[in-house]
Amino acid sequence: MAINAVIDISHHNGTRLDFVKAKADGILGVIHKASQGQTNIDPMYRTNRARARAAGLLWGAYHFATGSDGVKQAVHFLNAVGDPTDTLLVLDFEPNPSGPSMSLEEARAFNTHIFEQTGQWPGLYAGHYLKEQLGAGADAVLAKSWLWIAQYGPTAVVPPNWQTWTMWQYTDGAVGPQPHVVKGIGRCDRDKFNGTEAQLRRLWEAAP
Repeated sequence: MAINAVIDISHHNGTRLDFVKAKADGILGVIHKASQGQTNIDPMYRTNRARARAAGLLWGAYHFATGSDGVKQAVHFLNAVGDPTDTLLVLDFEPNPSGPSMSLEEARAFNTHIFEQTGQWPGLYAGHYLKEQLGAGADAVLAKSWLWIAQYGPTAVVPPNWQTWTMWQYTDGAVGPQPHVVKGIGRCDRDKFNGTEAQLRRLWEAAP
């Protein structure tokens, strides 16, 4: 069983989001961009965190990876997140359109630092770039992270490094299967969770 109950957003989704309407439309969790590289912070992160939590939604944060020191990026991410209590943490491992992309070695360093600081392995958001980097190989460190697969098609193809996907971003609000729109948010990245609402809440409860 999979439930279509999570969205992921950033400042690109605008400044007037209505999380009460989103919750009424079946959304249970929001994962928001917190940081990028070693210096960038999403300007809407703190505002939307307060609004989403006030609406009773589960809250998560992701870091957009770049090709630079993985530990320094992890330190920056945790600083941008602030208090990580009840916050689902994720590394966004995809091609960087504005510079070098993160390597597998840097991703391992990032995730390991997050684990050392919080006691929890972050989720790993990835798609074709990760599949290209891993090939048919395995990565024991990255396998400790739950997989959030990005694939805009009818099925989610999982790299052999994982048995299954935990979340599946099936649309960016334009490409991929319907539905694309969430009330109060508009067109956005939408994500299915591979389980029940109770299991989704347990994933969040395991957060720092």
